[in-house]
Amino acid sequence: MLAGIALTLVSLWYGQNHGLMPVAASAEASAVDDLFNTMVTISTGLFILVQGVLLISAIRFRRRKGDSTDGPPVHGNVPLEILWTAIPAVIVLGISVYSFEIYNSMGGLDPMASHDHSRMQIAKMPPGSAIAAPLPSEAGETHQMLPAESRLLAVGIGASPDEQGKPADLKIDVTGLQFAWIFNYGESGVTSGELHLPVGREVQLNIAASDVIHALWVPELRLKQDAIPGRATELRFRPTRVGDYAVVCAELCGSYHGSMRTQMIVHTPEEFDSWLSSQLEEIASSQNLEGAVAVSPANLSDGEFLAPYAAEIGIDKQTLEQLHPEHHAAHHAGN
Repeated sequence: MLAGIALTLVSLWYGQNHGLMPVAASAEASAVDDLFNTMVTISTGLFILVQGVLLISAIRFRRRKGDSTDGPPVHGNVPLEILWTAIPAVIVLGISVYSFEIYNSMGGLDPMASHDHSRMQIAKMPPGSAIAAPLPSEAGETHQMLPAESRLLAVGIGASPDEQGKPADLKIDVTGLQFAWIFNYGESGVTSGELHLPVGREVQLNIAASDVIHALWVPELRLKQDAIPGRATELRFRPTRVGDYAVVCAELCGSYHGSMRTQMIVHTPEEFDSWLSSQLEEIASSQNLEGAVAVSPANLSDGEFLAPYAAEIGIDKQTLEQLHPEHHAAHHAGN
């Protein structure tokens, strides 16, 4: 009895103090940690029990010096065999039910309850392209890779039963490609190679792949989801801790799979709004620059071409007006 009490206490202590998991950074992480702690507790108890029995048996029933006789004949014990078969079966069944309940509470049974993947936009990018925000597509356009019917095939972690039917605070389209992640912030037009999120807000990642299967994994969220070409997947969660966390691909996707990494940066709400505003300003400035570069000097009159440099070269307004085509036309008409 004392050995049983000691075994139970050691197992319970180690199950809560193993330190095997990284910091928890989402509201869903606590439920996953509870399940993991339960499995570690049971595993620790079974390990100590089995190894203890082996160690005691090896010492107590060892061959004594000078003993050359055969060991006693031991036949199978049916009740004992039933016992050591039934106990693992009950444990596995219990963990399965517990896991199912956690999966359901996280929204795993109905990932499509609160959204429509048919509107998901995926940037057109050649495989292996490097990404930096903002990132326009080849023709300034995006295209739909997922038809409306594909939303019926979606898998992943959706809204929890308490949140089903409610839209997430922030929706982000995620595209995996060899060998990078692209994060598109919906109608804002912001595209980034890093995942920026506000703490405390419900986030929905609509995930797809443009080439082969990838897997988006953030250990601190306790969440991982495949990115599958032609099929919608989803992760919905609530970040609870400000900080920088690694986003890695957990599916072998090619020769540079190991370098398919980026960062998930969780901001305070104010910092996130500031980051989003800065990205919008950058997009606007890049569009203005493209518009300016698109003007061909061959289509400008001498006056229009020299106008930006008038002050620097000492030309006044009247001189510039004389260069305008209309001025020349009026002059010739007068003559």
